[in-house]
Amino acid sequence: MRPRARKVALTAHIGASVGWFGAVLTFLGLALVGVTAEDDRLVRGAHLVAEPVVWYVIVPFAVASLLTGLISSSGSAWGLFRHHWVLLKLVLNAFATAVLLLYTQTVGQLADIAGDSAADIGPLRSPTFVLHSAGALALLVVALVLAVYKPRGVTRFGRSA
Repeated sequence: MRPRARKVALTAHIGASVGWFGAVLTFLGLALVGVTAEDDRLVRGAHLVAEPVVWYVIVPFAVASLLTGLISSSGSAWGLFRHHWVLLKLVLNAFATAVLLLYTQTVGQLADIAGDSAADIGPLRSPTFVLHSAGALALLVVALVLAVYKPRGVTRFGRSA
């Protein structure tokens, strides 16, 4: 990949990853409101807002981060399969995106409960959103640390190249 194209790909990847991180922080804020608020309307509102945040912000950033990471690493000297840290970032990103896509069902179910004014809000006070967003943040921090420190070590493919 030419230097300019490589920089564009890397910039897109960093932007998508930072956006994903910020969107998960936003979701964590909504989750904390949903768990701690005493006002039932606020609890319902937090869960109603969480669903579009997941679908229109978090999912697109996660997918964009995965795709731009593939493009960026494939066109760089680091390569996609040459270094353990790049491969680990790919696995973490793919795993997090897959879990996120599965988790959208839970987010949708809780939004449905929140939208039904006759429904009991007990399930909405569960810490599931807090736990999942905290786990996602931890995973994203690990990916960030890997990208910054680039631990040594090449894969078999990297040794033979």
